[in-house]
Amino acid sequence: MSAVQPLSVSEPKTEPKAPVRRRSLAPLEPVSSRARWMLGLAFFVVFVAVWAFFTLGGFVSPTFLASPITMAKEGWLLFTEYGFIKDIGMTIWRVVGGFILAAVIAVPLGIAMGAYKGIEAFFEPFISFCRYLPASAFIPLLILWAGIGEAQKILVIFIGSVFQITLMVAVTVGGARRDLVEAAYTLGAGHKGIVTRVLIPGAAPEIAETLRLVLGWAWTYVIVAELIGSSSGIGHMITDSQSLLNTGQIIFGIIIIGLIGLVSDFAFKALNHRLFAWSFVR
Repeated sequence: MSAVQPLSVSEPKTEPKAPVRRRSLAPLEPVSSRARWMLGLAFFVVFVAVWAFFTLGGFVSPTFLASPITMAKEGWLLFTEYGFIKDIGMTIWRVVGGFILAAVIAVPLGIAMGAYKGIEAFFEPFISFCRYLPASAFIPLLILWAGIGEAQKILVIFIGSVFQITLMVAVTVGGARRDLVEAAYTLGAGHKGIVTRVLIPGAAPEIAETLRLVLGWAWTYVIVAELIGSSSGIGHMITDSQSLLNTGQIIFGIIIIGLIGLVSDFAFKALNHRLFAWSFVR
């Protein structure tokens, strides 16, 4: 009697895994924080290298464009001999003063316009009209009304910011989810409760981002305000340097404006993440 041979069960064949494709250039594919910083820094390095190539190589006259080395030397002179730090302080004070004044008025008005359609119908035509008026066009009138002192410069920034903030906040508040509003009514909330407990908390992160965006615009207005009738500030320094054909100081002043604006933007963004961390969770 022959022994029964055990049945052999063949193992399933496994197909070779397909190679993992790199997706660094895929649409909407996120990059790491380290890669983001490296790529951002690389652009500045390339930009300065191209700038140095054309200026130090003699392709562009120093009268029209100073080299990075000349710009750095002129910047050092501004700080050590011409008290440029005071000009920076005055410019920051004007931006902060005008922006805070605009936010104090625009944010409550924008919330009221977004929440109550009657208020929106009353204010929106005028605010939409003023939003397209350049802030620089008001400078002659502001000089007549407020002189050439600090009030005139702060008002230029205020006018350039207040109408933008108002409309953007109104749109944000007015775009609240209707289901949340109806749910709040169902739970017994009144009209005031809808505004204070639903509309404002829901719109707060977007309102903060609106303020961060308009703060960047405020930096463009302050230079316009300082170009006329000013004895201090970064814009005043740029005007004086232009009359002397000192492009090194002009470029240095522009770079300082960009650096201060970049730092303030990062600080505002970090504050928004800290205050409204829940809104950035995906």
